[in-house]
Amino acid sequence: MSKIVLAIGGNAIIREGQKGTIEEQQQNIYESCEPVLGLIEQGNTVVITHGNGPQVGNTLIKSKMAETVVPAYPLDVCDAETQGNLGYLIQQAFRNKMVERKIEKTVATVVTQSIVSKDDPAFETLTKPIGPFYSKEEMEEILKVENLTFVEDSGRGYRRVVASPKPIKIVEKEAIEALLEKDITVITAGGGGIPVVEENGMLVGVEAVIDKDFASALLAAEINADYLFILTGVEQVAIHFGTPNQQNLLEMSVDDALRYMEEGHFPKGSMGPKIEAAIMFLNKGGKNVIITSIDKLQDALLGKTGTRVVL
Repeated sequence: MSKIVLAIGGNAIIREGQKGTIEEQQQNIYESCEPVLGLIEQGNTVVITHGNGPQVGNTLIKSKMAETVVPAYPLDVCDAETQGNLGYLIQQAFRNKMVERKIEKTVATVVTQSIVSKDDPAFETLTKPIGPFYSKEEMEEILKVENLTFVEDSGRGYRRVVASPKPIKIVEKEAIEALLEKDITVITAGGGGIPVVEENGMLVGVEAVIDKDFASALLAAEINADYLFILTGVEQVAIHFGTPNQQNLLEMSVDDALRYMEEGHFPKGSMGPKIEAAIMFLNKGGKNVIITSIDKLQDALLGKTGTRVVL
């Protein structure tokens, strides 16, 4: 059987148009469990990673609004808080689903730190969208009182952007591997992991949010995963997306992927980082990358759908 890393987007946990209540997130996670449990029942070792873009943005808003009453949290601590919150919701949903289906398996969350370089140019150019979507008018009102950076995100509105450095090393890799050896389903690298830098051998948190797909690709390579699944809102990667010439891709070579990126088919705010993460995993020795939606996991594993990225 295979060792599989599944990267679930934070936007799958808070869906477009939702407020992001705990009840909404619990229901979305509960619905997402089913196809993953199918892989576990088949005997595969599954590692679950997840995004936290909407959640960490909301946590920052709450922290800012409450700072006259309690001290505000820096961004790395907000990363940690959402990693714990979401890990709890995901592991509880999986545990309950396993009880329903009489699967005897333990699920555990590892709060994970990801080492980044303090010289990463991402600290100078902010690119990672977090938090809710705003209309242009709402954004302009915020900018009157806050010195923040916003970008238009895939035609859905404006979102705040923060630094998104590339992860270099997963600090808790050995702990994750020890749990996997015990046949425990692991939830880890939530939100890409908490960004930290090394200073004289010590770890120090930094203000950033790591892209979960890059962290997932790095983790998958470090634990020698057989498959990296990058889960998104579409069944297959496409070129000329949203036009009459849209072409869905069942397989794509790294060379083709790089060419399509140069041609502008994979925007930085949506499919671009997923393609880069897929290439990163393959360049680090990984063999199988599949990009698809969570409900198509089984069919994508069988090669019926999804997009397989190959060297």
